[in-house]
Parts: sequence; C-alpha cells; structure tokens
Amino acid sequence: MKLRQIVLDTETTGLDPRQGHKMIEIGCIELIDRKLTGNNLHFYVNPEREIDAGAVAVHGITSEFLNDKPLFQDVAEDLLTYLKGSEVIIHNAPFDVGFLDNEFHQCIEDYDSLSSYCEIFDTLVQARQLHPGQRNDLDSLCKRYEVDNSNRDLHGGLLDAEILAEVYLRMSGGQTSLTLGEELSAVSDDNTKEFAAASRPDGVLPVIKANTVELKSHIEWVDRLEQASGEDSVWRKLQQ
Repeated sequence: MKLRQIVLDTETTGLDPRQGHKMIEIGCIELIDRKLTGNNLHFYVNPEREIDAGAVAVHGITSEFLNDKPLFQDVAEDLLTYLKGSEVIIHNAPFDVGFLDNEFHQCIEDYDSLSSYCEIFDTLVQARQLHPGQRNDLDSLCKRYEVDNSNRDLHGGLLDAEILAEVYLRMSGGQTSLTLGEELSAVSDDNTKEFAAASRPDGVLPVIKANTVELKSHIEWVDRLEQASGEDSVWRKLQQ
C-alpha cells in the first residue's frame, strides 16, 4: 500500500477559534511514498469577520482581498475528502487542527474530529525531539536544514506547506527535490554500482547495513506504526 501524506498549513484571522476567529487560507501539499506529486489543494476563504491587525502583519491577507472568496462551508466537503485516509503533517498541529475542527463542526453533520478521518503528525514535536533546547520554528528549521525560504517575506498557507514539506523530508532523511525521477534514478544507479563493486566472485552476496540517517528514519517510522497499531512491531521484538 502506498503511503499518502498531506503537508498542511493554514492562515487565520487571529489566534483562537474559541473567540470566533476563522481560517482564511488552507494550503495542502501531497506526498505519495515521500515523493511530491503536484496534486495539491489551495483555498482562500471569506471568514465573514474582520482580521486582526497583528494577523495581517504576519500573512498580509486583507478583508478586501477575501470579499469575493468562497465561504469555508463551500469548500469543506472537498477539503475533508482530500484529507481522508492520509497522514496529515502539520507544524504545531494543535493550532491548525483546532481551527479545522471548529469549522468542520459548524458545517458537516456528525463530524467528530480530524484525527478520526486521518492520522496527524506534528513536525514541531519531531523537531523538539531531534533538537531539544533549540529554536524549532519553521524559519529556524529552514536554516538548520538548508531549505531556501528566501521568498517567505510573509507567511502563507500554500507557501509554508511547500517549505514544511521540504523541511519534513530533510528532517526524516528523505528525498526533497521536485525532479524526483531523475534523482531517484541516480540514487538507484549509485546503489547498483556500490552493490556490484561489493559483490564477491564466490557469489556470496554482501550485507550492506543502513547508515545512521537511514536507521534513524526507520526507527521513527516504526515508532509511528506502533503508536497507530498499539502493538510492538516484529522488528522491535527482534531488537530486544
């Protein structure tokens, strides 16, 4: 089964949905087996309320710009269908999920919570585990992992989701380029050459062990599988 992940980011009118604040932009980037597919989703929505001045200073989106945009209820079904069954990757997930749950509850009958439709993965939690005691906001992670965010003068749902997708792939030791076919082919060729060079004339196949980055990525993936299933994996039992 292919792994489908959605990297998501939102922009809002303010900080707290319990005070009536709303989402105004939702950006989603699709990954299949950790490869960028281009099947992305992006909405601006009219919140039908004023946007806090502090929020406008962060993302630059004004009420005038949103006047002719659809309401969230007009895009809610399409958004939920797009997210269903995937792993949704968010930086500081409680913030975005709080807004999404609040809005979905208002327009979709019998809606429970986003976590009942898909798995949530918080890259802020991941970053704090990997880099304790350091700054782990998105800009700091871009600098740490050499991700180009020079176009990020202001926050934006789709732009930040694109940047987060690259940060996430680098944090977990994976592919980041949009030229996926060429790079994967090159990696495959390199591995084939390495394997052929290591082969012995007697026909005994060599054992090529995972490097540190590959092992860390594998352990993180096993941790997430075990959390989802509630059981220890066979791999974990063999390590005991």
